[in-house]
Parts: sequence; C-alpha cells; structure tokens
Amino acid sequence: MNTFASRFASTGPLAELKRAQKDVEDDEFSDTMWGTQAGFGSLAKGVPTFTVPNLPDPSAFLRLHTDDHADPNCKIKIAHGTTTLAFRFKGGVIVAVDSRATAGSYVASGTVKKVIEINPYLLGTMAGGAADCQYWETYLGMHCRLHELRNRERISVSAASKFLSNLVYGYKGMGLSMGTMVCGWDKTGPAIFYVDSDGTRLKGDLFSVGSGSTFAYGVLDQGYHWDLTDAEAQELGRRSIYAAGHRDAFSGNTCNLYHVKENGWEFIGNYDVSKMHYDGPGDVAGSAGVGYGYDIRVEGRSSANPPA
Repeated sequence: MNTFASRFASTGPLAELKRAQKDVEDDEFSDTMWGTQAGFGSLAKGVPTFTVPNLPDPSAFLRLHTDDHADPNCKIKIAHGTTTLAFRFKGGVIVAVDSRATAGSYVASGTVKKVIEINPYLLGTMAGGAADCQYWETYLGMHCRLHELRNRERISVSAASKFLSNLVYGYKGMGLSMGTMVCGWDKTGPAIFYVDSDGTRLKGDLFSVGSGSTFAYGVLDQGYHWDLTDAEAQELGRRSIYAAGHRDAFSGNTCNLYHVKENGWEFIGNYDVSKMHYDGPGDVAGSAGVGYGYDIRVEGRSSANPPA
C-alpha cells in the first residue's frame, strides 16, 4: 500500500526525482549543473553504470597482460616493493614498516605511511597496491565502528580480519593487490592475522610481507622469542626494517614503529634507515648506541681494517 501511494504522490523523494528526470529530458539544465548544484547527481539519469570491456573473462584478460611471471614480455608489469612486519610477544604487538613507495625501478616517494590506524586498538599494514590497502582498510574501520555501536563492545581482531578477508574474496581475480596484517589487542590478548587480496587469512605470531621480507625474516628469526621486553621487541623491529632497507632496493628511507598494548596502540617513532646504519636509532631504550651497519660494527676488528 505504501509503495502504491509513493508512486502517485505529488510530494516526497520519489516525486522530486521524477521531476528531476523530466527536467533533464527537457534539457533545461546542463550535465554540469546536475552534477554540482542540483543535488541529484547521476541519479537524475537513472542508475549509474560502468563501461567495461566486452570480454568473456576479464580476470583471464588481466592475467594475460599483467602476469610477468608467466610471460616476461607482457604489456604491463606491476612491480611492487615494500617491507612490513609484525610480531606478538608478552607485551603486545610490534608493527614496523618502511616508508618507500616504488613505481618499477623509480622511487616515487620516501614518506609513505604504511601503517593504517583502523581504530585506537587495531592497526593494518600496507603492502601491494597503496590505493587498495588504504581504501579497504579504511572501509574496515567504518564497519568496526558500526560493530561497536550495534554490540556495545569492541570488535575482536579475529572478526575484523575475517570481515576484510570475506570482503576482498568477493573481488578475487579482479586486480586487487593487497598483502596486509591486521594487528591488535582484544579480550584474548595480542593477535595478528595476515590477509591478502585472494582472501587468504592466517593467524600467527610473526609475519613479514613485501619484497624485503626475506631480509627482515633473517633478523626476526634470530632475535624473536615470546619473553622479549618492550625495549628488546622495539629494537628487534627497528633492526629488521633496517636490514630490509639496507639490502632491498625497493625498501628503505625511514622506519615507522608502533607498539600495540592492552590500552591501545602507541606510535614509538620514525627512524631514518641511513642514520641507523652509521649512528643507530639514537638514545632509545634497547639500542646499543652504535650503528647497525656491518662496516660500523666491525671497524678496527677485521683483517680489512685492523686495529691501529
């Protein structure tokens, strides 16, 4: 009955929309006016649509022209480079990332913020396509807030990561590029989940993602254990990002370090990778006070540079 009444009513949103469509058909107003001033936007001309290539299988077409592993001569080579890591220990979760963005062999930026602050208790990392990670993790933050309003409690790290995994799985094969870690503290304690654009979702104690992750893993595997102090854990995160930034051409510039605790995440600091090589991270807890670089650590103690 309500639907029937709304169809023939002379007032209301539906009637206004019909009048707007009639005015557009009469060409009384330009497209520019509808888009900026009238308030109806594209709705005045019906449901907006996308013009897509007339292909039987868009995902196969995308792989054909962008998969340089299968075909080194493909037209579009999507090159990504970064280093992100996260590990949990008795004192919470350490999240450390570099800040370099590359476009192939070109360093596009050295100040990218690769930690996305989802809410005061959840952090997400960015690896792969910057736009994909930023958009979907910001969208995740919106739904985390809606969960709080509906249920009167914070969303768990597990539920947040599951929501993101289900979300991106619906776009599998459509060109998304994401390798993210959802980190936080909930009623079960500190937790980390790895989620990628295929919908993969893994729970673990230690993850590193990106082109420099193999170098970071080398340091993490050597220094990680559950009973780390806060200062030791933060130093391990800094050293791991330094190693990746020093050895991987697609990672570097600076290290952003976060510590997730029971009362929320805390930004520890930003550290220049080149400065850490020669001078270390400065006067911070856990640091030995010397540079991380091999040539700095062995100065005067090797056959190539013997003591005076």
